[in-house]
Amino acid sequence: MAKGPTVYHVAERAGVSIATVSFTFRQPEKVKASTRELVLAAADELGYVPSASARGLARGRTGALGLFAYDYLLDPSGGPGAHGGLSQEVDAAGDREEGNLRLFPLYVDEVQRGVELECWRRGQALLVGGGNPANNEAVLSDIAGRVDGLAVFPRSVPVEALARIARLIPVVEVSESLRNRGMDHVTVDNASGARAITEHLINVHGLTELMFIGAMPSSDNDERLEAFRGALAAAGAKMRHEPRYPSGGELTVAETVRTICQQGSLPQAFVCATDQDALVVMDVLAACGVNVPKHVAVTGFDGIAAGRVIRPSLTTVRQPMERMGRTMVELLLDRLDHPDKPPVDLKLPVRVVLRESCGCRPV
Repeated sequence: MAKGPTVYHVAERAGVSIATVSFTFRQPEKVKASTRELVLAAADELGYVPSASARGLARGRTGALGLFAYDYLLDPSGGPGAHGGLSQEVDAAGDREEGNLRLFPLYVDEVQRGVELECWRRGQALLVGGGNPANNEAVLSDIAGRVDGLAVFPRSVPVEALARIARLIPVVEVSESLRNRGMDHVTVDNASGARAITEHLINVHGLTELMFIGAMPSSDNDERLEAFRGALAAAGAKMRHEPRYPSGGELTVAETVRTICQQGSLPQAFVCATDQDALVVMDVLAACGVNVPKHVAVTGFDGIAAGRVIRPSLTTVRQPMERMGRTMVELLLDRLDHPDKPPVDLKLPVRVVLRESCGCRPV
């Protein structure tokens, strides 16, 4: 295959030095407008595209960041246990099918969107990848070898693999507690959010028998649970049933709530670890003929889009998910410029969003 045009060909066509061509693409503000136009016109005529690898060798950076992403509950293969996969079918008008809002966008999608937007704003390329338990370490290593820094979602790869990569390039984790103390980290104030929504149920709606339920244990959910317990204790309220983290995900959350309905031992409110848990709880309650919020209140945590459109709409704690993604990029770029700074652990604020499922009118 013939080699494409090089910086030398562009310089010859434009009648400038190769340094001027390089500056035109790397630092255009240092080149006169008329000269930039000559260089860009020559590049366009020749079909020249600057080499990212060459730029990286010159600057010691690739100009790209990596994101290792995954979905908490969705199986993109569509295999057993999948929730419909990640593909989004559209109708003739180009609109997403109504039911797919339950699958997309989720927490991961909104954080990833923040990463993408901030990379775009700062002129950084973004390499996104993911894997399954069989190959995620290999995919992670492949991404890490191509980028200047890496953003990672929680529990997506083994701690040891991430620590190994963090010795070579900056790594920032989002959510979860710090498993690797040498890395930068972005999370939210889980405790204040869970405490505020529990106090709202107690103080505004007069509910005194509450149950905490979630599909899976995590450090985020543990923080929410502890704040829930603290708010109950402070108010002298009861915890109906022990807090549940049924293993097995959504199906077991559904089975747990169904059993409680059959036993006639409903709490006055389900305080759910996530919005996705809350949507499952509301589905089961509706199937059992239990009216939300007339018979029982339900709250979530995250602020995903589905909570706004379900009826009754879901009272929740909104995480600043886009801001979390943007902050990951900010931390990575700052770490590249200041590699010796102590690790940063940022905790972003959350806010309670009052809607119908707790008994409030939508706001």
